[in-house]
Amino acid sequence: MRKINIDGVKDAVGIEGSVKEFIKPMAAYTCANITLGGAGYPIGMYHQQFLSFVEGLDTHITGTLSMINGVIDAVSDVVMGLITDRTRSKYGKHRLYVLIGAFPFVISYIMKWCSFGISGRGNVGLTFAYYLIAALLYSTSYTMMSVPHVAMLPTIEPRYFRRTQYKIVEYAMNSVGQVSSFIFMGLMLGGFNMPDPSPADRGKYLFCGIVLAAWFFWSPVLSFFTCPEPSSLSLHTEPVDWKYLFHEYYLVFKNRAFRQYFLISMFNSFRASFYSYSDQYFIISIANKYRHFNTLNVVAGVSEFMGSPANYFLNRYFGKRISGTLFTPIMVSGLLLYAFVKENTPSAVLFLATVLYNFGFSGPGFALETIQPDITDVDEMITGRRREGVIATFRSFVAKTINSFMTGILGFSLKFFGYDVTKKEPQFQSPKTIFGLRLIFTYMPMLFGILTWILVNRFSMTKKDHEEMQRVIKERRETGHCEITEEQKKRLEIIAGQKWEDMWIGSPVLVETD
Repeated sequence: MRKINIDGVKDAVGIEGSVKEFIKPMAAYTCANITLGGAGYPIGMYHQQFLSFVEGLDTHITGTLSMINGVIDAVSDVVMGLITDRTRSKYGKHRLYVLIGAFPFVISYIMKWCSFGISGRGNVGLTFAYYLIAALLYSTSYTMMSVPHVAMLPTIEPRYFRRTQYKIVEYAMNSVGQVSSFIFMGLMLGGFNMPDPSPADRGKYLFCGIVLAAWFFWSPVLSFFTCPEPSSLSLHTEPVDWKYLFHEYYLVFKNRAFRQYFLISMFNSFRASFYSYSDQYFIISIANKYRHFNTLNVVAGVSEFMGSPANYFLNRYFGKRISGTLFTPIMVSGLLLYAFVKENTPSAVLFLATVLYNFGFSGPGFALETIQPDITDVDEMITGRRREGVIATFRSFVAKTINSFMTGILGFSLKFFGYDVTKKEPQFQSPKTIFGLRLIFTYMPMLFGILTWILVNRFSMTKKDHEEMQRVIKERRETGHCEITEEQKKRLEIIAGQKWEDMWIGSPVLVETD
């Protein structure tokens, strides 16, 4: 029997040193993603239909709820980013908030799935107010955990490819949270032969909320106690004022790499928002195959996860944008196939479209996740400071604000196209309603998917660029200057979108005199 070459396997995967020393810090950091990546999965799958078909809220009402919550959530992201960047603690700038946010998160998660009799009174305004409070508590507590957690990665892992390895472990932890919550909630709500949701299901949703809230509590707590973030007690900060705040975010947008990353992220988010908002309405009211809803989600999850190994190795050997370049067209082909689905279309076509779409969208998502930590290094080259929180939250602030208004518009759009949550069967849908559902679920995601692909291909920074950038930053900090060729300088100027002498890295060192 041929002996396995362990060193060859480790080299192919990218493991340096012992497996234990390699995996332990990654597991400590990424275990929080069981909650951060998993908790939103059942919400994304079931909460829209819960509010519409169980609690009886019309689409324009749920859209308004999402819009208000999203705008406030976007602002809280910015605030949280500023707080983390200015936190002095023996636990570091970030991880303490992962622990603190876990407690209100548990309460809010239960509230998301039960109004405790309020909706049964038939008062739509009161029901709306309750679920808005639940949404705000959930999003704020989630922000308290997620923003510091995302911003922490550039601090605990400075190396270019190691960050990608953290991301692949993070994907695995996301899958643990997603799969476990999906299996539990899917079985509780009907298994693989799903009945249409109705007010009679309220008790099932409450039970699911309680169990999942308990399940999602432990992983951020464990991450806090095991993640090796260094102390930030020596951190020096400037006083905060409005001028300072504006200047901080003005500096972010001067970063060309950030602008590229931001546009890719924004269009990819638009694609996801259109699709996820309307998929349940599409499956119920056009395909008439809600009985397959859980099965379709199993197929979707497996398809997305199957893309992870390919994304990882493409990233390792060909750069961080290649997964978006190759996989986005597969995603668009799945959306194109959805455009032909009707009530009498064989289920196999719906499943094939699901496989293509979810396998494909793993690509641009993976590219964005792995690019994001490197944007912080470009910002450091420009400003001379580490601003992980500002970088992480500015993109989410603008994107969430826009997406929030988009979600509200989507809810009113379905109302405009004549969709009625009390008459969800296909025979009740007019040609106008069918066109509206197809526009939101298929055509608009296709458009934004194509724009995402174009922008991914225009992203500038490579692994070689990043290594050169980290070298000159380190040299400048240690010696006060750095050696660089004109060719390398021009390349870094293209990435940053600024002249060398206008950035911290190329500015003259001020010498203090008595």
